Amino acid sequence: MGQILMIIAQKDFRDEELFVPKGIFEAAGYGVKIASLSRAKATGMKGAVVQPDFGVGETNSGFYDAVIVVGGAGTSSLWNRDELNSMLRDANASGKLVCAICLGPTVLAKAGLLGGVKATVFRTPESMQILRDERVKYSSDPVVVDGNIVTAEGPKSAEAFGKKIVELLKK
Repeated sequence: MGQILMIIAQKDFRDEELFVPKGIFEAAGYGVKIASLSRAKATGMKGAVVQPDFGVGETNSGFYDAVIVVGGAGTSSLWNRDELNSMLRDANASGKLVCAICLGPTVLAKAGLLGGVKATVFRTPESMQILRDERVKYSSDPVVVDGNIVTAEGPKSAEAFGKKIVELLKK
């Protein structure tokens, strides 16, 4: 089957937003790779320690069927990173699934991918301001699909998010 890239913050990614969808993808036969800002060990908000396979500048979206930004308190460390933004834009331009959960949609918005797109996000004053600034069509639905963009609002949507991505990849 295909390959999926999951991108996490080096510190304070949301553990279940990585592990729940990853388990769903692997059970469906997809290979999953993890990238962060570097290959240094990454730590989740709940204490998980993950060894990324790549730094974001060391891989190419062309190798993957979907590129996913995992949320969590550390998500802001992924904002305005040229190599990451370039990867996300390339994936979007080539029609790959570009996905984000929790605060991850703020990364997509800041990369210029959500202007005029229907999306959801974990609601904080800052995340809602970013969506307004980037002209995102906010939806309060737990999982939102608009074209090749899939967003989910938070940890309680991790399972539905993973299942929706698998469903779309199998089309």
